[in-house]
Amino acid sequence: MSNTETEISQLGEFGLIDHLTKDAPSKNESTIKAVGDDAAVLRYGDKETLVTTDLLLEGIHFDLTYCPLKHLGYKAAVVNFSDIYAMNGTPRQITVSLGVSKRFTVEHIEELYAGIKLACSIYGVDLVGGDTSASVTGLLISITCIGEAERGEVVYRSGARDTDLICVSGDLGAAYMGLQLLERERVVSKDHQGDDFHPAFEGREYLLERQLKPEARRDVIEELRSIGVKPTAMMDVSDGLSSELLHICKESGVGCRVYEERIPIDYQTAVMAEEFGMNLVTAALNGGEDYELLFTVTLADHEKVAAMKTARIIGRITKPELGSYLESRDGNELPIRAQGWTAF
Repeated sequence: MSNTETEISQLGEFGLIDHLTKDAPSKNESTIKAVGDDAAVLRYGDKETLVTTDLLLEGIHFDLTYCPLKHLGYKAAVVNFSDIYAMNGTPRQITVSLGVSKRFTVEHIEELYAGIKLACSIYGVDLVGGDTSASVTGLLISITCIGEAERGEVVYRSGARDTDLICVSGDLGAAYMGLQLLERERVVSKDHQGDDFHPAFEGREYLLERQLKPEARRDVIEELRSIGVKPTAMMDVSDGLSSELLHICKESGVGCRVYEERIPIDYQTAVMAEEFGMNLVTAALNGGEDYELLFTVTLADHEKVAAMKTARIIGRITKPELGSYLESRDGNELPIRAQGWTAF
């Protein structure tokens, strides 16, 4: 590589996307939002159409040593649904494209599709098409999800304002700790080939489910609608809370304060982090793959969101010059840095 060429790792995933699409202006009036959010937004009549796509590569995004094909299919579909919910929309259809190597049989692909179909059945989504191709090595899965929202109801990352409250659903860090557990047992199993090996999963089922079979938070969107609250900004937590907070702050032109004591963490996550000797809050902030919803609401909605069953308030939006910080339990302010998963 010459001195004038740039390695992809210098830009990172989102930097690369920005670099490649900066000179691609929208030419159609129906394109309301292009690159830069959880889904693109297209307007046709009274409805706004949402379009998102995810690419999963064997060896990069999943390991079939411990990820059953049915679980993989379910997860591949659900993570796309999550992007649509993160825009305050409803997923309606998906297309599925596969790259398949010779080591896979028809029965293997049927198992993968069983998971995809199960996810579609649970979330009321139609499987409407796709494509298949040969792959030189491994399995490739590309799913595109199409959703819809009433005109004016889409929520972007760019709407957060000073004094807004920061909320997050569920709990954080469990999927990451589930991955650490799976990786540990995979390594241990190599030393016991031929033995009657039993992975140490007992009592850690929640962590495994969070990693292998996540759910999209449709229930959060339904509760927000039921209490009459429309978030000012929202996205799903796929790359880690810290990374997503900084995305919202950047797109909205604001700062934030998040309180360590308010970050929701499950007991199993805490026990697993201690077993691995990991900092619990770091795991919760940067682990990723939680697929929870991070959103902001106006201060006027405080009482409504404080009473929510599916989410809790973890901080507040500030003026941009105040920066983005985590306030620790002892009152210290630590700068929030994006240390979550990166593709490059």
